[in-house]
Amino acid sequence: MAEPLLLITGATGKVGRHFLPAALQDPKLARFRFRALCHKRTLPTQDRVETVNGSISDRSLVHQAMQDVTHLLHLATCKETPEAVMDVTVKGLFWLLEEARVSKSFQQFILIGGDACVGHFHYPNKEPITESHPYSPYPGCYALSKVLEEVLLEQYYRPYNLNGCCLRAPWIMEKDDFKHQLSFSPEVFGAPVWSTYIDETTAKRYADTQTIPVMLDPDGRPVSRNFVHVRDLVSAILCTIDHPQARQQLFNISMDAPVDYQELANYLQKTRGFPQVAIQTEHHSTWLDNSKAKHLLGWKPTVTMQSMADDAFDFVREPDDPRVIHYPG
Repeated sequence: MAEPLLLITGATGKVGRHFLPAALQDPKLARFRFRALCHKRTLPTQDRVETVNGSISDRSLVHQAMQDVTHLLHLATCKETPEAVMDVTVKGLFWLLEEARVSKSFQQFILIGGDACVGHFHYPNKEPITESHPYSPYPGCYALSKVLEEVLLEQYYRPYNLNGCCLRAPWIMEKDDFKHQLSFSPEVFGAPVWSTYIDETTAKRYADTQTIPVMLDPDGRPVSRNFVHVRDLVSAILCTIDHPQARQQLFNISMDAPVDYQELANYLQKTRGFPQVAIQTEHHSTWLDNSKAKHLLGWKPTVTMQSMADDAFDFVREPDDPRVIHYPG
């Protein structure tokens, strides 16, 4: 039997950079070879890893990249870029699925989805969000793309009997991301952009004193918001590969409980002396229920709110690892 070959799209992105080293060290995957499909960036040469460069919107490139592939981890995505999102999300995923469908060697398709497809923290929810929650994307092409990804994969299950699985993740944290999403600087990581809720002078003072925002919902209650650390997401991916209970399933992959911004601010005030301030927003609390993944896959997250905060605030970047600011769309 030929050695398994796992193709990774988006291999140089946040998740891919963590997944590949972990996969190479996983005894369960000792027989696996890996092929990284890279768009613009490249990977260093290493044993058991080969690289293909190009865009998944190019059918001929996808055909080349899928030769002899047995497993596929689809990480490539597109943010709020209307000019490219359909080429990557719909066309690219379609070409990958078509190649998987006709391949005699293909065994498993793993898609990393996002909770933008169920609104993230944009809509009020009375109950935890399970995998049966109706699609409810917030405005914009990114959230729409997350819906289209899941639906497109599902439509290859019944007619083609494709062995697929979607791991739906909330906002993925690594390094000092968790710290910078709390910044009052205009170069905040992600959303909300805290400085837009107050005047410029106050925002600068809060940024200089590392004041922690306590996000409130429209009724003045502290918001709880879903996150997952990249280490936990990678462990879920590794658990999913060839798992019999993963076949044609959707799993929420998140922390055991959402981060409560009041609890977070209290923790950082107690442990680091950071002041806090309440900021009323238009956002709402959500709870992404991960019990299905824990029950069927035997996966468990290890990162808590406290450990994520400590890791982020203690993290020191190397000189050649500059902060990349992601502005919200």
